[in-house]
Amino acid sequence: MASNEVLASINACVVIPTFNNAKTLKRVLDGVRTYTSSIIVVNDGSTDETTEILANYPDLNIIHLTGNKGKGYALRSGFNEAYKRGFDYAITIDSDGQHFPDDIPRFVTEIEEKGEALLIGARNMDQAGVPRKSSFGNRFSNFWFRFETGIALSDTQSGFRLYPLKKIQDIRFYTNKFEFEVEVIVKAAWRGIPIRNIPVRVLYDPDERVSHFRPFRDFTRISILNTWLVLVTLFYIRPRDYFRTFKEKGFRRFFFEDLLHSDDPAWKKASSVALGVLVGLSPLWGFHMVIVLFLAFVLRLNKLIAFAFSNVSIPPMIPLIIYTSFQIGAFIMGQPSEASFQWWELGTYRTFIQQHLTEYIVGSLVLAVFAAMVFGILSYLLLNIKASRKDRRAD
Repeated sequence: MASNEVLASINACVVIPTFNNAKTLKRVLDGVRTYTSSIIVVNDGSTDETTEILANYPDLNIIHLTGNKGKGYALRSGFNEAYKRGFDYAITIDSDGQHFPDDIPRFVTEIEEKGEALLIGARNMDQAGVPRKSSFGNRFSNFWFRFETGIALSDTQSGFRLYPLKKIQDIRFYTNKFEFEVEVIVKAAWRGIPIRNIPVRVLYDPDERVSHFRPFRDFTRISILNTWLVLVTLFYIRPRDYFRTFKEKGFRRFFFEDLLHSDDPAWKKASSVALGVLVGLSPLWGFHMVIVLFLAFVLRLNKLIAFAFSNVSIPPMIPLIIYTSFQIGAFIMGQPSEASFQWWELGTYRTFIQQHLTEYIVGSLVLAVFAAMVFGILSYLLLNIKASRKDRRAD
């Protein structure tokens, strides 16, 4: 197969969004044309020589947007055009010269060998010349993508990608700027579309490359988007996925494999218990669920066990927990422990906390740590005893 037909085997085109990258645009276009003539360029309201450069490529499909709409809007315009033209895949490549068109065949080979997916080119962010802010931003994005989808990737910010057009066509998107590239991969993962990295090269030339990423404004947009995606993950996606798995496996398999994670080692289950108790007895009322799920995810512990034991502070126990915390805090701080609060009188605990806030906070933290250690150790011992009995019965 000739090199300029390499994308035909998977019925793909290349979409190139561009905004004021006149220095590098011609090199990128010429490099991509080596591999395909199916190119859609979206000129996102450029004010430099971009329009004049594109006039020299009458064979390309060029979309000129009125005004600068944003990279996300430009990509979506390119996808819509590619879909109308009947393509199954669209490879996106930035026009700032950081990507090498010679890596395009890698995407084709990956699809041919491993099947349909949304592919993201993984750059070596540790190589010389990569801006520190780009490396940090990539790690930040990788972390939140994994939290929102459960998928670990080494690069989630690269603009060198392959999109399965038919799979993403019916997904509703709301963003138009740089944050679109976060929204699209998270929502694709939620739809069950495989997301994979493939290695690509990257070039950061400070004398040539022009970045339009505005650190404060665009980072704020991405942070707001991630906040929303996390909330959707916790309150809809995770419960939805658990329900689907429950229907597929039945109660017994679902309970032991997905809820209790019966294959987890005893130390991980015990650590999950300890984490739940630690958060549940902490003075962070109203945030226990979010905090315990977040920490369980970061620490790779059993989320359900941690969440279950964080409910140690159920309403009937709240007055007793508060009073015990106060007594511990008063003892540590050398304060008198007498108080008019009766721990069984539920209606008085808010006033009590206000009057003895410092003692309560100190005591609750000490109680949380101590109780977490006790529960964790006891859980570990009991789980090991249970495992030993099971092994003896097996023998």
